[in-house]
Amino acid sequence: MAFGFERGRRILIARTFAKHRTMATRSDVRRIALSFPETKEQDGHFAFEVLNGKKYKGFAWVWMQRVDPRKPRVPCPDVLAVRVPNLDAKEILLMADESKFFTEPHYDGFPAVLVRLKEIGRAELRELLKQAWATQAPKALLKQGQVRAPRA
Repeated sequence: MAFGFERGRRILIARTFAKHRTMATRSDVRRIALSFPETKEQDGHFAFEVLNGKKYKGFAWVWMQRVDPRKPRVPCPDVLAVRVPNLDAKEILLMADESKFFTEPHYDGFPAVLVRLKEIGRAELRELLKQAWATQAPKALLKQGQVRAPRA
């Protein structure tokens, strides 16, 4: 009896550990985002931009949460704001999984979703960031087909 219980306990622990290992972290965001061509991290901010012409255009950044209406927004390190191609794509993501994706009034009418990093896997994050990067990258770079996201 004890052997069966112990084995079941080890399996449960292994499954729990595997689930948490596949969840995205800020390190994963940084590694994936910086793997795209012409991308840099903003100085002093957890935000990623791609060079388009002579300007850098943001495609992913830490969510700045309004904790107190009378005070400035503060970074929420567990949530990433990510550009999407258009408002229809935003609505699709918001309807697909409310535990992963959400929005707030500040982003009304703006093509971006808020992503809870603890709820999204690395593979899904890689695809989301790839699409976000593509929305801001120059067309010439997209035509070259240089987008290769790293394996999670």
